[in-house]
Amino acid sequence: MKKIAIIYWIFTALMVALMGLGSIPDIMSSPEAVALFSHLGYPDYLLPFIGIAKLLGVVAILTPGFPRLKEWAYAGFVIDLTGAMYSSLAVGDPPSGLVFFFIGYLVIGGSYVYHHKRLKAVAALRISK
Repeated sequence: MKKIAIIYWIFTALMVALMGLGSIPDIMSSPEAVALFSHLGYPDYLLPFIGIAKLLGVVAILTPGFPRLKEWAYAGFVIDLTGAMYSSLAVGDPPSGLVFFFIGYLVIGGSYVYHHKRLKAVAALRISK
């Protein structure tokens, strides 16, 4: 159980850093975030919405309970990452940039898989008591 929890928190901390820290420039509409969004062909007004959605997803993942909300948060992160990857390819960015997206998928997937392993381990402990 302890090993599962440690691996879960490592993946989850990385995911929270990826999505949480990535949401701040979006919410604040920093010039760099606006430039990237414009490069991808999206309107500037969408940027704070995406940033707030990412931040709410982080809160949902870190808040105990609410299992269905957590599932939606994980799905939202994957959708966000997939949309960013597709947009990047669609505007002609080099395929070498895909490495960062695959790292993101690995981090989100690791957190998700170990979230469920952790739930099963906790349930098994309750049954054995």
